[in-house]
Amino acid sequence: MKFQDYIESNHTIMLGKPVIKGTRITVELILKKLSEGASTKQIIEMYPSLNNEQINACLAYASDVISNE
Repeated sequence: MKFQDYIESNHTIMLGKPVIKGTRITVELILKKLSEGASTKQIIEMYPSLNNEQINACLAYASDVISNE
């Protein structure tokens, strides 16, 4: 999976924070929900416009950022 297919950063959207393309839902928000114990299914129920691939892209993005520190 290429997270770039699902994640974008644009200074005009959410002050440039990485978001899921076509939304104002930040990667940070998804990671926070997951760290609080929310399942992928629960996140999709909270944000019905999301899908599994987009949530997995958030994890791939985080992994990539950490591996490049």
